[in-house]
Amino acid sequence: MKKTITGNQSNPHLTSGKTSANAACKTAQRLLVVSCAAIMAGNFSAAHAQTDGTPAIEEITVTSYSRRPEALADINGSIAILSEEDLKLTAHTHIQESANRLPGVNINRNNGQESLTSIRSPVLSGSGACGAFLLAENGIPLRSAGFCNVNELFDSHSENAERIEVIRGPGTAFYGSNAVHGMINVVLPTPDDRRELTLEAGPRGTLRSNARIGFDNGNTKHTLLLNGISEQGFRPESGYDQQKMSWLYTSSLNNGVQLDGGITITNLNQETAGFVVGANSYKDDVLRRQNANPEAYRNNRSTRAWTSISYTLNSGWDVVITPYYRKADLDFVQHFLPGTPTELNQHSSVGMQFATYKDFGENRKFAAGLDLEFTEGSLLQSQERPATGSPLVVATIPVGKNYDYDVDATQIAPFMQYQQFWSNGFDITLGLRFERMGYDYDNKMLTGRTRENGVPCTFGGCRYNRPADRSDTFGNLAPKLGIRYALNDNHDVQFRVTRGFRPPQATELYRLQNNQSVADLDAVEIDSLELGISGGEGAFSYEAVAYYMDKDNEIITDSNRINLNNMHTRHKGAEFSGAFDLNDQWRISGAFNYALHSYENDQISGGVNLNGNDVSSAPRNFGTLQLQWRPTGNLLTELQLVGMGEYYTNPENLNQYEGHQVLNLRTRWEATEALTLSVNILNLTDTRYAERGDWAAFGGDRYFPGEPLRAFVGLNWRFN
Repeated sequence: MKKTITGNQSNPHLTSGKTSANAACKTAQRLLVVSCAAIMAGNFSAAHAQTDGTPAIEEITVTSYSRRPEALADINGSIAILSEEDLKLTAHTHIQESANRLPGVNINRNNGQESLTSIRSPVLSGSGACGAFLLAENGIPLRSAGFCNVNELFDSHSENAERIEVIRGPGTAFYGSNAVHGMINVVLPTPDDRRELTLEAGPRGTLRSNARIGFDNGNTKHTLLLNGISEQGFRPESGYDQQKMSWLYTSSLNNGVQLDGGITITNLNQETAGFVVGANSYKDDVLRRQNANPEAYRNNRSTRAWTSISYTLNSGWDVVITPYYRKADLDFVQHFLPGTPTELNQHSSVGMQFATYKDFGENRKFAAGLDLEFTEGSLLQSQERPATGSPLVVATIPVGKNYDYDVDATQIAPFMQYQQFWSNGFDITLGLRFERMGYDYDNKMLTGRTRENGVPCTFGGCRYNRPADRSDTFGNLAPKLGIRYALNDNHDVQFRVTRGFRPPQATELYRLQNNQSVADLDAVEIDSLELGISGGEGAFSYEAVAYYMDKDNEIITDSNRINLNNMHTRHKGAEFSGAFDLNDQWRISGAFNYALHSYENDQISGGVNLNGNDVSSAPRNFGTLQLQWRPTGNLLTELQLVGMGEYYTNPENLNQYEGHQVLNLRTRWEATEALTLSVNILNLTDTRYAERGDWAAFGGDRYFPGEPLRAFVGLNWRFN
């Protein structure tokens, strides 16, 4: 079947070799530029990545693998790290600006603080898309497993993080639900007596402040982290105000017990700008600054509190118990749905993470544990004003409540992991996790497809269908295997076989439409194979990983708005990253990603069989390249190229976004021991590009336009 492409037609992969010579040349140039980053690449590395003073791999510790500090040299996993120096340099106002420096990571920024995540995956959207990623702060998920939100990264206090760790591919035995394609863990600083204040100003009245105030009282240490930002937005009615606060503490008791905990509170009040519509509308100076949804908003509040209790038994077992509390509350207008209904969803959880560790000597380690969580959630969706549009929309979306339900959820997950090291360079990691998720759903309205008062809608029934009260239970087993061989002191090879899973989200089970009264869904499962090599000598460090993932029972909403386990996809790719010190002053680093995400079962959409097509919103190549110059010990400048390849914007592969390249320039100058001046210039060449390209059956091509040239000036003051 001949495919009609709107917009740019420059990807030879996407258009089966029918692109022009000029377009092919353009793609080759892009690949060449970012491939150079791959060869010398990546401001990461599982083993190597800091802006300056890169420590040896033995000195780097991570917590995302086993939920306690662990030497990276002892871990067999695809783990990428953003260090404190990286985060200071980027000084991100949106986590995308930092996280996309890492291999395998491609976060799309929508409006304001909204985001869509991608880790070894397409950029996923929809009610269950967030279930493909485990997003955490200090190892505790930001949201309960069945109540995720695609934008939940704004719940993390990433602006004041000590580091950000990313596991690419299914999570370890210590993490289960939602760690399907990967995990992002924001690690907050260890409390100390450091005290500093940062003030920053930017375009359109942007003001931001950061504060860190610490106290060292001997056996007890406290740190208070504060962050606030106000931004008007470059489109009408698109500004936001956001505040975050974290209080952290550590305490050593006389009996050897170590306490480590804190509380994080966030608040976001955002005016939301929707898509701009029309082929290449993001390039038009008038269209790209318009907002067709001035009524839209997003208000979000979250609270998390936790305490880790660590002690060692006489038998030599290390025990860590972490009770925690979580509350999330989100109120917003669904401007992307007909009628633009209002949604209020909230949930609160109490949970406990328990783990015990034992070093048996002779290079043998064992860990086992149990995770428990109990959640109470609710959702209310209402049509505040009469719907507008076609007669069908007006007739089937009446004023009043669409859904009003409560869901109680129970999560129980035992796990264990064993590691064995040999003197000949081999080591093996075996893990196993079982997880049971149970839902109890209570419909607080009339059951079925009626108006709130029970009166049927015309045209065969109302759009929204409320199922009767019910309970659902899901159980999943996830084995893990990792084998590693040290080629020598500087290079090693890793092989991993892992499984990830997620139960259906509550919204996929109970927020139904049309004539679907029961969603008979199974858990999504993914099997992953990885082969990688990493290492470094002298001024050069690198990592290269190839992966193959097969995902079954993917949940989709078909053309009749029915939720089904009706999609099978495959995900293949390679990630290259590393860094090379050209001399004492110059350093080049970056990450390059090549991936192919495809539909693997027969599914007719828009008259097209999707089998073999690229998954929508899945670029085949993307990456970053950083060139750093440090002429003196107190001055650092970085020029960054962010490259995004072409990708299809619909499953039928009939429409596409052409991709983009954006330059950023960042400088930090330590004027004195107490004062540091920073200047960040984003989109240096004022490129017209789209943060996200999409396509809709009603409306066609649509985009979230990228922001124009902008500069942020900051001053950091360190005081006692």
